[in-house]
Amino acid sequence: MDCHYKDYVDILKEELIPAMGCTEPISLAYGGALAKDFLGGETPVKVTARCSRNLLKNAMCVKVPNTGGMIGVKAAVVAGLVGGESASKMEVISHLTDDDREKVRQLLNQDICTVEMLESPVPLHYILEVQSETHEIVVEISHKHTHIARLSVDGKDLDLESGQLVQIVPVDRSVLTVEGILEFAETVDLEDIREVIGRQIQDNYTIALEGLTGKYGVDIGNLILSKEEDTVETKMKAYTAAASECRMEGCPLSVVINSGSGNQGITSSVPVVVYCRENHLPEEKMYRALVLSNLLTIHQKTGIGTLSAFCGAVCASISSAAAVTYLKGGGLEEISATLSNSYGGIAGTICDGAKATCGFKIYSALSSAFLAGEMALRTKRYPGNTGIIRNTVEGSVQAIGKLAREGMVDTDKKILQIMLEN
Repeated sequence: MDCHYKDYVDILKEELIPAMGCTEPISLAYGGALAKDFLGGETPVKVTARCSRNLLKNAMCVKVPNTGGMIGVKAAVVAGLVGGESASKMEVISHLTDDDREKVRQLLNQDICTVEMLESPVPLHYILEVQSETHEIVVEISHKHTHIARLSVDGKDLDLESGQLVQIVPVDRSVLTVEGILEFAETVDLEDIREVIGRQIQDNYTIALEGLTGKYGVDIGNLILSKEEDTVETKMKAYTAAASECRMEGCPLSVVINSGSGNQGITSSVPVVVYCRENHLPEEKMYRALVLSNLLTIHQKTGIGTLSAFCGAVCASISSAAAVTYLKGGGLEEISATLSNSYGGIAGTICDGAKATCGFKIYSALSSAFLAGEMALRTKRYPGNTGIIRNTVEGSVQAIGKLAREGMVDTDKKILQIMLEN
């Protein structure tokens, strides 16, 4: 582990970053803000947003925070163009004013923005073409939500290898293994990860409490609390589902994301925080369990990819359940069995875009994953070569990656086709 210690720390710092709202429309707002930086104060008169299938799917139905309830690609792009601050990255529209919101509404009413499909092998990929009276800006984002692939100003491509636009080369995620993650979680100097984990605890628990105020969606969190027995497990599911629903309904509170997703960041963290606080566990134990949960999510998502037809909140649910297994005294064998048992039950959950129903999916996934963890703690494990479960946990993780990245491509296309029929 010593040779990869810094890699593990850096991976956490790269993936656990703050974001306000669903990350796909926020990425589009970021692209709009980048274009705004080069418009010289001029108002855009024509905007074309060419979006990959997965990006379009995730941005279609979710509310854009800080816009007064606006929904979709056009609202996100125009919000970034009007009042976005590109230096704020995934919190790009956190400073929108009432005047900004009114201007966004006016531009949307003028129908300046057109959305087109971008046929691309990259799931997260879009190109914005923005025209004002005297300028034409092209912004291309691919692979990651703030990764600038191209930025053209008035027909000239800017040098992305210098200045503030330089892109960070991410750490190779192939260094991650379940065994290595557990060893790192148990031995990491907490000062090396305290800031990033500490903010995740603060932000993600705060939005869970906001979600339980009853102001968002179908109020799924309070419904769960009223329906099920008053147990720690019920609270873990309710708080997490409420946090997701709150965020999907446009709450402007930031969360610390995981693998490019706020729902994955919430689901990797909130159940662990609730479990530790309800059981009065020491802070050190909570931090180590959160390191375990977050890295397990990143490990699973590495093979799947940032966006796919496979619901990423399922991976995060499995990871947080594995962390709870760890907090209950489970070791490598039990943690591995929690993952493999879960794959036997909930591996087929689809992603049909970001919206309020994500909270329901998280509730369902956590329910199954917690049961898988209890099975593991009782030394009950489905054998290898049972369906997609392999003989080793690493084999199972790889199988999930293949299923999502390769096997669900046509499913992904069909999901979007159905969504566009409405």
